[in-house]
Amino acid sequence: MSELTIWTYDWVPEGPRGFVRDLRLRRACEEANLPYKMQTIPFDGRETNHLARQPFGQVPFLSDGEVEIFESGAGLLHLSRKSEKLMPRDPVGEAETVQWMIAALNSVEMVTVPWWFLKMSGDEDNELVGWMGKRLNQLEKLLGDREWLVADRFTAADLLMADVLRVPEVRSFGGRPATEAYVMRATDRPSFRKARADQIAHFEAADEKITENGSD
Repeated sequence: MSELTIWTYDWVPEGPRGFVRDLRLRRACEEANLPYKMQTIPFDGRETNHLARQPFGQVPFLSDGEVEIFESGAGLLHLSRKSEKLMPRDPVGEAETVQWMIAALNSVEMVTVPWWFLKMSGDEDNELVGWMGKRLNQLEKLLGDREWLVADRFTAADLLMADVLRVPEVRSFGGRPATEAYVMRATDRPSFRKARADQIAHFEAADEKITENGSD
């Protein structure tokens, strides 16, 4: 079996730590007990220094032997095909997992990320507020009737959907108790706690190196 390598930045500012999307792939590997290693590309110059692997200058990207994949959703789908812990092997369970992974990215995150950027720029009542509220209300209704999205158990669909929903600004957007309980269930799993702790430790270690180099 080829060795999985997850690529991320060597450093990021404190704000995005715990949310950089290599966390999604780290967590999938932890959940499925897939061995992996981390590699980094420099944060400085990130928009142009790894375009051969990621044409948009982003992270993460995943290496698996001859296979190289960018976009966290695509990487997560690749990992899900390696383990039944991430995606059921029956046709119905597999199809439902894939559809909810796409929904997390295309129906929910497609709204929440632009809304968040506009909010951070000072436009609190931007034109996406109504659209986002509608999407989150639809999801709240569904999550009130089930513990997980697919097959009555945790899958990669939940890993991805909960990661989209756990952003603090999204969690505080209205009162949605079923959604909040869902996020809490997903983030209370050992795979999430370890992946998040490892990511933060990685960037904190980079802080120490910067401090050491600055004091030389």
